[in-house]
Parts: sequence; C-alpha cells; structure tokens
Amino acid sequence: MNREVHDQGVRRLRLPPPDRLLSSRTGYTRETWLAVADHLLDSLVPWFSASGAQVRLPGRGSWSGADCDGLEGFARSFLLAAFRMAADGRDERLVERYARGLVAGAAGGWPRLTPCSQQMVEAAAIAVGLHESRAWLWDKLDVPEQEKVVDWLGGFVGSRTWDNNWRLFQVVGEQFLASVGAPYSQDDIDSGLDRIEDWYVGDGWYSDGDGQNFDHYIGWAMHMYPGLWTRMAGPSADGRLTVYKERLHRFLEDAVHLTGTDGAPIHFGRSLCYRMATAAPYWMGALLDATPLTPGQTRRLCSGTLRHFIDHGVPDERGLLTLGWHHHFLPTTQPYSGPASPYWASKGFLGLLLPADHEVWTTRESALPLDEQDQVRAMPAPGFLIQATKHDGIVRLLNHGSDHGGEGDPHYNRLAYSTRTAPDLRTPEQHLDNHVTLVGAAGLPEHRGRIRRLSVTHGQAGSWWQAGEARIEVVSVVHGRIEVRCVLVDGPEGVVKHGGYAVAAVQQPDVTTESMWAQATRVDRLTSVVVGLHGYEKAAVRRDLDANAFGPHSATPYLEAQHDGTDPQVLVSAVVLSGDTVWPGALAESIEVTVDGRHVRLRFADGTTADVQLGEEVGDGGPAPIAGAPA
Repeated sequence: MNREVHDQGVRRLRLPPPDRLLSSRTGYTRETWLAVADHLLDSLVPWFSASGAQVRLPGRGSWSGADCDGLEGFARSFLLAAFRMAADGRDERLVERYARGLVAGAAGGWPRLTPCSQQMVEAAAIAVGLHESRAWLWDKLDVPEQEKVVDWLGGFVGSRTWDNNWRLFQVVGEQFLASVGAPYSQDDIDSGLDRIEDWYVGDGWYSDGDGQNFDHYIGWAMHMYPGLWTRMAGPSADGRLTVYKERLHRFLEDAVHLTGTDGAPIHFGRSLCYRMATAAPYWMGALLDATPLTPGQTRRLCSGTLRHFIDHGVPDERGLLTLGWHHHFLPTTQPYSGPASPYWASKGFLGLLLPADHEVWTTRESALPLDEQDQVRAMPAPGFLIQATKHDGIVRLLNHGSDHGGEGDPHYNRLAYSTRTAPDLRTPEQHLDNHVTLVGAAGLPEHRGRIRRLSVTHGQAGSWWQAGEARIEVVSVVHGRIEVRCVLVDGPEGVVKHGGYAVAAVQQPDVTTESMWAQATRVDRLTSVVVGLHGYEKAAVRRDLDANAFGPHSATPYLEAQHDGTDPQVLVSAVVLSGDTVWPGALAESIEVTVDGRHVRLRFADGTTADVQLGEEVGDGGPAPIAGAPA
C-alpha cells in the first residue's frame, strides 16, 4: 500500500517518481494510478460508521438525506475499491473492510431500493463492484451473506427509474442478479437497453434522455454502463456488443478533442464534481478494444486528466474529494449532490481493470492531436464546434446544441465553454459571460433557453433561441484562436449585452477597456478579449466575487449596443480566449467586416474569407431535429 504522512489530520499524497521514459508527457504510470487509488481509499477509513455500512463524510448534505449520503460514500468508494482489488487482489484489509460493510448495509444499514430513489444509483455501483471484484469478495461471502445482498439488490426487479441514464442502473443491477442465479427480470434489462436506442442521435452520441442533453454523462454513463453490462452478461451480450463497440469507437473520435493538453476536461454540464470520471470512456474503449486511440494516447489522455486535478490540489489536505472543481465550490454543484458524490470519480479509475502487462500500461505515451497542431472539429450530433489551439493547449466548446431542457442553467446555456474557464454563476437575469441578452425597459434580460440549431460545419456553427419577445441568432466562425460571432437581434427596444469568457483566479484579473474592446487578464496571462467589429457602441468589464469555480475573483469583458426595436439588427464581434498576449487593437484591424442587410462577409489577415447569412431559418419555434433521432 502507498505510505502516507499523517500530521494533524493532513494526509499527504505520496506518488512514485515520474517515469519520463515511459510517460514523457505526464510522468504517470500504472503505479501512480494505484498510489492515488490507495490514498483516496485509505483517507476514507476514519469516516466509516461502526458497522462499516456507511461512509459519513463532512459537508453539505444532499436532498436524499444523511442515510442515503452515507450509502453513497460506501457504494462509490466501493467501486474504486473493486477496481483496486482487480488490479492485484493482494490487500486483504480492503476486501475485509468492504465485505463487512456490504453485509451490514444489506442487512438493514442502508435504505431499501424504492422507485426512482437515489439508492438505485448507489446499488448500481455496488452491483458493478461486486462483479468486477467477484473472485476476491463475492465468492468469499457465505451463502446467508450473499442472500442478504441479493435481497437488497432485488429492489430493482420490476421497479421504476427516471427516464434517462438511470435506466442503465437497473440494467447492471439486475444483470448482476442474473449472474448469481438470483431472481431478476429480463424484461427490465431489455427495456432499459432498448430505451437508450431512442436517445441515440448518431456519430457515437446519445442524449441523456429526451431532448438535447449532451454533456460528460454521455461518456461516463451512456457509453460506460452498456460497456460494463457486456462484461457482466458475457456471450449473451454479443449482439449488442458489436453495436456498442462501433458507437464507442465513433464517439471517441470526437471525445479525444474534449480535453486540453494539460489534461483539463471542458468545464461544462452538470455533476462536474465527478472530475476524473471524464476519463471513463477512454478506458472503456481500451477494455472493449473499441477505440481509435493508440494505447499510448489513451494513457496520455487519462493520466493527463488525473495529473491535472492532482496538480490543482485534488484531493484536499484530508485526502478527500470535495464538492467543487479545483477546490470546494458549492455553486457549481446540484441539490442531488452530497458530500460523497464526488466519489463517482471512481469511474475514472476503470483502467485498473486492464492487467499490468496490457499495452496501455507498457507502451510509451504518444501525442494527442492537439499536442501536434491546432484543432477545429464539427460535431453535428450534439451541436458542438470545437476550437483548440496548440500553443496554449486550450480547448473551447462552442455550444449550438446542448440546452438540457432550456432551463437557463449556466452550465448549458452559454455560447462557449473551455478547459481553462467556467461560467460565472449568478442569477439568470445576470448571465453575461459567453451570452447575448436583450435588456428591455424593465431592466431584466431573458436567458438563453431552448436552442434551435441552424447548422454545424467545419469552422462555422449557428443557432437561435427565443428570449421573451426577442429572437436572437448567433453564428460562430472560427479562425485560429479567434471566434467571430455574428448576431441577429429581432425584438423590442432595449440594450444588447454580449459577453466574452469570464476569467477567474485567486488574485483579481487586470482589466483594460477602450471604446470598442475590453479585456481581462490573469496573472498567468490567460486573457479574455471582446472586440466590437460592427454595430456595437460600448465596451466594459464586469467584476464578480465568489461566482466562479476557478477562483474568487472573476472578470468578464463585454460589449453593448442599443436596439431600437424597429428592424432586426446585425452585430459582429471577435471573441478570444488565449494563454498568450492579445493586442485588441491589432485584432480589430486584422478582420475586415462587410455587412449587406443580413449577409456578413469576413476577411481575415491571411486572406481567408467566410460568409454568413443570418435570419434564413427561423423554423416553427421548436427545437431543430436532432440528427439521427426518430422523426
């Protein structure tokens, strides 16, 4: 086991020396992953209940209550423990700890499984963990103990779940029951697997339930659980396995572009406190032999993500994963998240199921696409356009398709997200960063709601939405690190506000404004700039405190324009997020803009041109059809 130094409650993570020969880019090896897993598991020991059935961590409770939160602590850490057991199976203390808690919990230490209860989520983790650690734990329980566990998991049979990724919890839960000869419903399994077919939208992408719900759940749930189910079902899964492997392979062709060269995932969507769980689909690709990545690329990507969070203070000084991103930050969480919710990070350790002699662990790390050159990738299925730059390693996701029901959640309603920034989390009427709003006479802007797609092609993507009485359309055109946003506003009289990226840090960012541009720069030179190219009248910067997951001080550059409410108005701006110095004046001079009615022609300094026609596809007011979805 990894040795740690204990000093007044501080648990320092001790990692093996970096191996720059095998892992030239991250220094991390399989031994590093084992050391981190051991540190996380050992740090939980003081928080186990007397019976061992619950892990009661400090912090804000979830809406499910303390008993369920304690179950969550056990179940999610058990998944990590199961992967750790499978890695070498030599730690008898770990086996005994979780075997004891498992029996005590199933015998009455956990709430029973009821329809649509949080217990179902945790039961799925236990079922998967039992399967993957079967030889070390399940097979060593006596029959009465196994019967207690089967009785508790039997709450899945014939029950009801929420109609999204939760359907897969029932699938893996009952597949484990089937594997041990316990009562189960094949109809439950088949209907759950059939249901996700309704959400498949093409190019390897699912929606997490009905609508346009695209985020990290597609990788760590919609692809991960079907893959785990095939491992549990064995030969009976062969028919579906072929389909799942083809889809996962195609998904990873896109997903490889969603991580920065520093290993940071894009800060986008819900449940961001799961952090390293974003590595799960890449490991699953290796497990199923269903990946376009080489073994060296897979480890470089996954180890990069682990190292990113380790380098940013995760876990904390107690060895615990907290509710937040780089540090504890409750505004970025959801009410269903409790103090142990971050331990879904266990999914990111899926690679420990690969044996030590697997080529993912033995091959030298190799470069990812962004390590070698800038990347622009259109993802029409989810409505994303990816803009990534090699010189600073930043990935930007331009969002013209994922709205999570159009509820105004800042983790979904922004025009862009990145690996180095997060949205400012203020009330909906104060949304500004990467947002376009029309502030009317009442002074209250409408947030970006249900996204109506226009198109997503290489280098250009567009969408529109209804904001109260106003229709707002945005088309993004990318060129290197520059994104040009062409905006069409059609609505009542008011003030149009258009923000760039919010940058945040421990120290206040420096800000500079001129009449037609504004910028904010962190100490590490991360810079956000907006430049008015057509129609804007004013530039400014808004500062915020304790509103951003990346630090207490944040700043958002933005532009303003008066809208007279008579005719649709065309506005054009340049938006840049860069790790290098940006000269806004030179940026403005480098882009030639010609506006003719609703047609915009752009000419960049290298002679490249782009044409944008605004206002052509208004539609019927409903969401644009999702590619590949049933009519």
